[in-house]
Amino acid sequence: MSVTRERFALIGAGPMGLATAKLLVEHGIEFQGFEMHSGVGGLWDIDGPRSTMYESAHLISSKRMTEFADFPMRDEVAEYPSHRDLKEYFQEFAKNFDLERRYHFGATVLSCTPLGGTGEGWTVKWKDADGEYTEEFSGVLIANGTLSTPNLPEFKGDFDGELIHSSEYRYASQFDGKRVLVIGAGNSGCDIAVDAIHHGTSCDLSMRRGYYFVPKYVFGKPADTMGGAIKLPMRLKRIVDGTILRWFVGNPQKYGFPKPDYKLYESHPIVNSLVLYHAGHGDLEVKPDVERFDGRMVHFKDGTSAEYDMILAATGYKLDYPFIDSALLNWNGDAPYLYLNCFHPQRDDLFVLGMIEASGLGWQGRHEQAEMVVRYIKGLNDGSKDAAELQATKSGDFDRATGGMNYIDLPRMAYYVDKATYRKAVTNWIGKLKGSIA
Repeated sequence: MSVTRERFALIGAGPMGLATAKLLVEHGIEFQGFEMHSGVGGLWDIDGPRSTMYESAHLISSKRMTEFADFPMRDEVAEYPSHRDLKEYFQEFAKNFDLERRYHFGATVLSCTPLGGTGEGWTVKWKDADGEYTEEFSGVLIANGTLSTPNLPEFKGDFDGELIHSSEYRYASQFDGKRVLVIGAGNSGCDIAVDAIHHGTSCDLSMRRGYYFVPKYVFGKPADTMGGAIKLPMRLKRIVDGTILRWFVGNPQKYGFPKPDYKLYESHPIVNSLVLYHAGHGDLEVKPDVERFDGRMVHFKDGTSAEYDMILAATGYKLDYPFIDSALLNWNGDAPYLYLNCFHPQRDDLFVLGMIEASGLGWQGRHEQAEMVVRYIKGLNDGSKDAAELQATKSGDFDRATGGMNYIDLPRMAYYVDKATYRKAVTNWIGKLKGSIA
């Protein structure tokens, strides 16, 4: 057994892991990175072992609202970059900050086990092509992503055709000559349905609920770059933004899409105009939720039915940290219950990075989360009073930073936060920790 008690173990070399690695280096905190793929990029590298990327995938937020503030994307990169652009971006990021040498690549973490209470160290078991290893670390930083383990619901009956989850989808040619049903109308489901329209013989889209659709461009500019100069109360923001959506999107219900049964911003919006375009042209038929399968026949809950050759379930992903006991993560319902989505209430040697979703947060918002965590670790080491204050706060009663938003009850919303509320709390702690450890 190798003993490296003076170092943290950092799991993952996607955008969150790389941001954390950069900050650890900047603050002089020793660590060892682990990444199961041969290089950086996480899910954005379509060749990665746990990547759920597909060839037509692009960012749904614009590059300037998504990039790291201290490492902008090149001007020649498209406003909505492809996964290939993003893989290259993260490779450039890692090279610029000299991060690759900090990682074991091709290394799969098998288990993380505490040696005792907080501060007593962790045993980390991992393997690569040459064998298995065990090392002791002072703590564990988990940044392995949230979109790798498929959430595939159970359906009544049996389907005789091809049934896959969206995680298994790579190329539009998979739809060639097939009658396709896409189940699930999130951002990936709508993107993939557009691919199926062009390559299959037909495509239907099954939806359990309605969504708010947001165009990628408003007045010729990326929609997420509009507004923001004036901070409005949520009641007024809904009125203003809802009016803009009606101007640019119209009424999706006239194309057969169900009406949302929740308010704007209580779930993530669909950033896709093409699916509405094709529904308006009759290229796509919207179906209700599935009742059951019977051979190639799919029966829907409104009593209708249709035959398909292929079903693609775009039913999302579930949080999965297979290398650590869920009880150690203070799991509650569909997600770990952590202060500001990253701090364990009792332990100061275990952190979850990137378990956070919010409209418009971007990678910079996640970089701020990592900075807060790294400055906290440094502050504890230095005995700062502000780190002690954060320690006491995270150990007490706390609520998720929803800003009072009543998010719909879905697994993917279990770690959703309000961007303004979350960033205010995070930047406040960063400011305090900067003052005491700078």
